[in-house]
Order: sequence, then C-alpha cells, then structure tokens
Amino acid sequence: MLRVASSAVLVPVVLVVAWLGGWAFLILCLLAALGILWEWSRLAGNVEALVMAPGIVALAAALAFSGFGHAGAAAASLAIGAVAAGIGASLSGSALVRGIWAAGGVIYAGAAFLGPALLRRDAGLGFVAFVFLAFTVWATDTCAFAVGRAIGGPLLWPQVSPNKTWSGALGGLAGGVAGGTLVAYAEGLGRLAVVGVIALVLSALAQAGDLLESAIKRHFGAKDTSQLIPGHGGLMDRLDGFLVAAVAALMIGLLHQGTAAPAHGLLIW
Repeated sequence: MLRVASSAVLVPVVLVVAWLGGWAFLILCLLAALGILWEWSRLAGNVEALVMAPGIVALAAALAFSGFGHAGAAAASLAIGAVAAGIGASLSGSALVRGIWAAGGVIYAGAAFLGPALLRRDAGLGFVAFVFLAFTVWATDTCAFAVGRAIGGPLLWPQVSPNKTWSGALGGLAGGVAGGTLVAYAEGLGRLAVVGVIALVLSALAQAGDLLESAIKRHFGAKDTSQLIPGHGGLMDRLDGFLVAAVAALMIGLLHQGTAAPAHGLLIW
C-alpha cells in the first residue's frame, strides 16, 4: 500500500511537470539526476567533495546547455565531469577501481538527465514521446511483477536477481508493447506496428537496466540504494529501467531525425 500511495502522488506530479516542459521539466530531471549521483556515490563510498563536486557541476552545466538547445555541449560537460570525478577519487586517496566507479556515477546520473530532458525538448511531440516512454516502462514493470508473481517458474538470472522470472520478463515485454502502442494509438500516430517494435525494444532495455542496477547493488551488498521514495527505495531503484530506455529512445530519435526533433524521430515513421 505504501508503494501504491507513493506512485499515486509521484506519477501525476511527474506528468504535470512533463506537460509544462521547459525549464520546469529540466529542473525536475536535474533533481532526479542529482539524487541518483548521491545514491551511486554512497554505494561506491565516493561521497568526498573532490568526487561529488565535478558531477554536480557537470549536471548543472548540462542543465544550462540543454535549456539553450546545445545538446552536444551538454553531453560533453558530462563526459568532462566523469573524468574529473575519477581523478578526484584518485586524489582523495581512493583506489583506481573506486575512481572508475566515481566516473561511472556521473555517466549514469548524466544518462538519467539527458535521456528525458532532450527527448522532451522537441516542441512538437516531446510530451507525447515522454508519455510513450513512461507508459512503456511503467507497463513493463507492472506486468513483469504481476505475471512473475502469478506464474512464477525458472529464474531469469538468479546470480543477479533472486526474484525475476522468465515468465515475468515475457509478461513485461507484452505489457510494455501494449502500453506504448496504446499511447501511440490514442495520439493518432501512424504505423503502429513500427511503434510497437520500438516499444518492444525499449521494454527489453528497461528490464536490462533493472538487472544492471540489481547487479550494482549486489556488488556492494545493498538491498536498496536509499529510502528517498517510501515503498520503492531510492531513485536508482525506481528509475533504473526508465533511464536506460530513455537514453535508447533518445538515440533512436537522434539517429532517425537528428538533434532538432528526436521525439519525431522516435514516433513518426
């Protein structure tokens, strides 16, 4: 019930801010990315100022560049921040492997920012693309949980996640395709078969992102990344699949239509 209550509060807030778009949505994405950077740094034991500061500055720069339409500069600032965080971890006396984890945290948090932020900036279909992405991932998570609990069966990857099953994964794929296609149909988009295939790819990648985050937590012996969201754990726990799917959706849009209209490139075929 706590999990449901948290979702009932957060989902409408996110959708309203996404509908508003502009700087309001960019700031929301920045806050989520900063929270993810903090959680990652706690897991890896890299909370020193020399490690956190480059990531915070890089995310703030990415916000500014994204707001003024400079996607390349936003990505470059995150890459520089990742290198600086890795160097900072080394200067603070951390081992090389912790420096790599520090750099990875900036990249991971940066992905959480850039994916939805740049996709939503498309003036024509930015909001529709965000809703398509969100419903694909949400339906994937919900159906994977429901089908996995109802059917059970062989585990998907027991060394990483002791609860995820093949039946749940397949149910999640079906739910993701249904959720994304329903949004596309409601918006009157054409070529639903192509959009359904894209939803299938994003659903699979969302589940891969979930497994990646589970592997990271298992590596550090953690159950949740934090307790920021009642009933859900941390932001990484809640956005693990979404941020991977968001980056993939952005890349599809960029490859198809370029930086000016990534949402069109994602949805219009």
